[in-house]
Amino acid sequence: QVQLVESGGGLAQPGGSLRLSCAASGFTFSHYVMGWARQVPGKGLKWVSGIDNDGSPTVYADSVKGRFTISRDNTKNTQYLQMNSLKPEDTALYTCGKGRNRYGGAWIEDYDNWGQGTQVTVSS
Repeated sequence: QVQLVESGGGLAQPGGSLRLSCAASGFTFSHYVMGWARQVPGKGLKWVSGIDNDGSPTVYADSVKGRFTISRDNTKNTQYLQMNSLKPEDTALYTCGKGRNRYGGAWIEDYDNWGQGTQVTVSS
């Protein structure tokens, strides 16, 4: 059974940083694309970033490009999202996703499992 457990969310000031983690189990982590998406109340899940099974390449939504960095450690079955230069509009529930394949991951449809999410709030 696929399990994805996010952590690391919280309150950050504009311009600040947070690092999210996603611990995965129930599947062969190194065989799949992983990614992140976010959701605000009343709106659908929006894709943020993806990373191929071996760590390269990585892809980002235009709204976070240059500020967020996705990475993974296949020895720990964990992926990460380093978020820098945070903006109030980054406030959302961030969720970790498991891809359907080894590559791709630039679309919500590329993922078949999502975690429960961790809340990120950016406010002064």
